[in-house]
Amino acid sequence: MTTSHGADKDSPPPVTTDLPGSGLPGVPSKSSRSARLGRNLIAAIAVGVTMGAVILASLLIQRQAFVIVLAVAVAVATWELPGALRHSAQAIIVPLPVLLVGGQAMVWLAWPFGLTGSAIAFAVTVLVSLLWRMFAAGSATNPASGFVRDVGAGVFTAAYVPFFVSFAVLLVLPEDGVGRVLTFMICVVASDVGGYAAGVLAGRHPMAPRISPKKSWEGFGGSLVAGMVAGALSVHLLLAGVWWQGAILGAVLVITATLGDLTESMIKRDLGIKDMGNLLPGHGGLMDRMDSMLPAAFVSWALLSAFVPV
Repeated sequence: MTTSHGADKDSPPPVTTDLPGSGLPGVPSKSSRSARLGRNLIAAIAVGVTMGAVILASLLIQRQAFVIVLAVAVAVATWELPGALRHSAQAIIVPLPVLLVGGQAMVWLAWPFGLTGSAIAFAVTVLVSLLWRMFAAGSATNPASGFVRDVGAGVFTAAYVPFFVSFAVLLVLPEDGVGRVLTFMICVVASDVGGYAAGVLAGRHPMAPRISPKKSWEGFGGSLVAGMVAGALSVHLLLAGVWWQGAILGAVLVITATLGDLTESMIKRDLGIKDMGNLLPGHGGLMDRMDSMLPAAFVSWALLSAFVPV
């Protein structure tokens, strides 16, 4: 894969941004540098470093503190996603109180009971959501109106946010749990940084122009290289595992993180919004920061359980 491009007039224009008002996808705007960066870089770095410091401190102080951080993140993200659904053109209604309580149950029951605890909490949350929508919401004249839509959105929210996060709790449970979580985080962050750098410097071929025009194949290549190197080093140094298994882990996490990012882009396009929230400067909402990490937590748990069994 070519990582540098000349100034040939026949070369396609660089992939820039999909922000409103920035012109056609793939066509540089007048402020090409800011368009290529696509966000407030200083603010984004500051927020990213702060979040990383909080996570690292919680892991090093006590593993239960890490679960507290996850529980807070789940509460905030669970608040953001239903808010975006409610304020969309479709006005989708989901049972926020049920999802908040059920989400906390999925996180905290994973600590003493493992996957069984989080799975039971998820199933109960789905059942209560069905009952809530049946008796406590809907049109007075036609209670069934929008039933499948609202229930589907509620189940999706429960699965996409707290249930996926519960796998991060499962990662930290073993004796080497800190190393497992760090391996997961390092791979995802390396993928993000590698993809961002390669995309800004050499991104010219859109990866999914109808979904996220600023994503490029060059950026994906940068993510893949960075993720595989990070995975190989992390699994070998932190978990005493085999380096090539770490490289496989890194590659699969890059693919998973990319699909997670594209999935959230599809959600936001469907809802007609730019960001899930405005809590984090340079990022948007917390959900905008967690999009790639949510499915990657499950994949990390599954592959590390196979590669480095407890």
